Amino acid sequence: MPAVVDGDACTACGSCVDECPVGAIELNDVAVVDADLCTECGTCVDVCAVGAITLE
Repeated sequence: MPAVVDGDACTACGSCVDECPVGAIELNDVAVVDADLCTECGTCVDVCAVGAITLE
């Protein structure tokens, strides 16, 4: 399963966008993961300062 963003917890800081090695995350009002591009590497989970991203 691709990474999942908790929109209520996301602060749209952009750290996950900068760290994603495949460019699967973009910012709108919150981070949005493109499930087709996500490789489930977990880098975004590791860099999210507020714990808004999980791998399910």
